[in-house]
Amino acid sequence: MEEQRILAINPGSTSTKIAVYAGSKLIFLKNIKHSVEDLAPFKEITDQFDFRKNVILKELKEAEIDLDKLKIIVGRGGILKPVPSGVFKVNDKMKYDLKNGIKKHASNLGGLIADDIARSLPDAVAYIADPVVVDEMHDLARITGHPLFERVSIFHALNQKAVARKYAKSIDRPYEELNLIVVHLGGGISIGGHKNGKVIDVNQAIDGEGPFSPERSGTLPVGDVIAMAFSGKYTQDEMKKMVTGQGGFAAYLGTNDAYEVELRVADGDEKAKLIHCAMAYQIAKSIGAMATVLYGKVDQIIITGGIAYNKPFIVKMREICDWIAPITVYPGEDEMEALAMNGLMVLNKEIEPIDYV
Repeated sequence: MEEQRILAINPGSTSTKIAVYAGSKLIFLKNIKHSVEDLAPFKEITDQFDFRKNVILKELKEAEIDLDKLKIIVGRGGILKPVPSGVFKVNDKMKYDLKNGIKKHASNLGGLIADDIARSLPDAVAYIADPVVVDEMHDLARITGHPLFERVSIFHALNQKAVARKYAKSIDRPYEELNLIVVHLGGGISIGGHKNGKVIDVNQAIDGEGPFSPERSGTLPVGDVIAMAFSGKYTQDEMKKMVTGQGGFAAYLGTNDAYEVELRVADGDEKAKLIHCAMAYQIAKSIGAMATVLYGKVDQIIITGGIAYNKPFIVKMREICDWIAPITVYPGEDEMEALAMNGLMVLNKEIEPIDYV
């Protein structure tokens, strides 16, 4: 019997990744790049809906993918209200929040496009899985130091959960029995403390809290930030870009390309070496902090994301923090597989979808 097919959709700021799976087998994968000129006509991210959907349908048609065979269409989850970890069926309430949420993000288009395509097919259902707003933090982790501010959970939930389960399966133990520190190293960096299947503490990665990254500043000296904000030299938009988009490697070294920085380090660039080491140092410090959240009882540290391919960088981190727990590295961020496998679990009735309310 032919395996049931799943379409995964992952919209990013300048690309849209799509993949088709027959059961657990990948049969089609495409990373569609969008140039500045492509996206220039659209004032808001949600205005890109028709453009991105049509590009997806065009690529599927050219690849001769029979859409009528699709049973599950799973989109990357966007910025919604806080939700538990799991798979959510796209409904009207979710679509409203994806279109009108307080923070616009390209991932918001994932659920919207998935739903629109599913509605045009005879037997397909649209879902999202482990959106960035998965919130399992305990109450102590929410306290900041002033009642007007509260720490919130926004992180690479899809990839963190996927690699945590992958590691648990590799040692034949339930994820829900393990204490893990999972480190996602990409354009943004998130470090989560996973206690018995829940991420009880994590840095808010989307606004750059925690260690700096290739394009985010990380946590900055708040007094200096306040002074800069009221200096009259910078607009609010300029300061936001300093924190997310033009911080980290981009600010220090003029590039947000971690691989380019790796090559500069190998070529003997002393400034690149210093900043490269500083990022590893800050990440390792955050791992140490997360170990205290788990009361020092850490079964494994898991490192994932694109920067995890950089072996010298991983060596630096091991030198600082491998005394805490053994380290496992899963290079890359296979979000397409993670999306599809969540969809497959729904198809196989291994998990029950959650209602978004």
